Amino acid sequence: MSGHDSKYFSTTKKGEIPELKEELNSQYKDKRKDAVKKVIAAMTVGKDVSSLFTDVVNCMQTENLELKKLVYLYLINYAKSQPDLAILAVNTFVKDSQDPNPLIRALAVRTMGCIRVDKITEYLCDPLQRCLKDDDPYVRKTAAICVAKLYDINAELVEDRGFLEALKDLISDNNPMVVANAVAALAEIQDSSARPIFEITSHTLTKLLTALNECTEWGQVFILDSLSRYKATDARDAENIVERVTPRLQHANCAVVLSAVKIILLQMELITSTDVVRNLCKKMAPPLVTLLSAEPEIQYVALRNINLIVQKRPTILAHEIKVFFCKYNDPIYVKMEKLEIMIKLASDRNIDQVLLEFKEYATEVDVDFVRKAVRAIGRCAIKLERAAERCISVLLELIKIKVNYVVQEAIIVIKDIFRRYPNTYESIIATLCESLDTLDEPEAKGINDLDNWRICRKN
Repeated sequence: MSGHDSKYFSTTKKGEIPELKEELNSQYKDKRKDAVKKVIAAMTVGKDVSSLFTDVVNCMQTENLELKKLVYLYLINYAKSQPDLAILAVNTFVKDSQDPNPLIRALAVRTMGCIRVDKITEYLCDPLQRCLKDDDPYVRKTAAICVAKLYDINAELVEDRGFLEALKDLISDNNPMVVANAVAALAEIQDSSARPIFEITSHTLTKLLTALNECTEWGQVFILDSLSRYKATDARDAENIVERVTPRLQHANCAVVLSAVKIILLQMELITSTDVVRNLCKKMAPPLVTLLSAEPEIQYVALRNINLIVQKRPTILAHEIKVFFCKYNDPIYVKMEKLEIMIKLASDRNIDQVLLEFKEYATEVDVDFVRKAVRAIGRCAIKLERAAERCISVLLELIKIKVNYVVQEAIIVIKDIFRRYPNTYESIIATLCESLDTLDEPEAKGINDLDNWRICRKN
């Protein structure tokens, strides 16, 4: 519906259903179209208009594409609650699947796939088989997705009627969007099947890499995700795949970038040349950093992925730790993820910068974030032996602030540092004893269990 159709949502008349019924059966096309819009508007705001099912279905016999779309929308919504009446629409679907207009052919097969009614499923097979071999690529790509929906309803029927083979044939289609949708459908079917259905061979690989350059961004995501399942035969094969995928790192769509990074990381396992691996690490850093300038929600997804990446290959972002410093207006969920990544990227070379950041975070107002920042200092001390003393100095400075929860968290992490480096930092015990009175956190009080704290008890 367009912006001018808001009037259809404003009706509050009594006896609305009888009036709509009368308008739906009007001899005038415009009046019928307006009536269907009112029905869709009522349906959208949650009113039950299922009693008008037969009258709305009668409006399907029209050349008007907009009206047909509205009727199909109504059918998708109510077919499950009115399965017997939905059968009335089958003949029109079958007829529309052979319409001269490719938009109507695609619309018919898409709608039949969305109507999850077993009785209609058997009528869908013949139109779907025709549409999978249609001359128009728009119809073929729509039919490909419909196969996945049909598999979800009746997997046995899909296999018996040869739809899986038809989908695999579409991977060789000359239209990249048809290829992308065929791959998406096969991947979805594979996810719900225990046995191998979609296996990428060297022949299929070439087809997919060719289509990758020409299809839309979401088509690229489907293809890239499927390519990640392919196991290269040797280092040369892996390098060839990486070479074809690397240009996707410059894409504006974050999903495409992350899918490309995933493939490159997987193929790097087989690449033996250290120079090639080093160059790939350099190429992956800028696009990953760019993701952090997006909206907070996209940043969060990117950070979750980066967290996994730096666990496997910390060298990729070893020189980019500053981009993970928290901004004052970052949402808390973004800040928490950035902290995790900073801990993983912390090294003897950048620990002073990192500790300055953590110390600043420990004075913020969000208690959970402050606790996490203090714990991060402790984790850096345990991770980097040469920086442990500097980390303890920062923790002692935080204890002097005398903020209850900061002191508690600092003592908890110092307890862990004592365990990691026994008989090394006993000199700070006296300072800690002065702060014991402020503790009410059980884990912080538990520090008395350590042998090091027997000194305190003697005092």
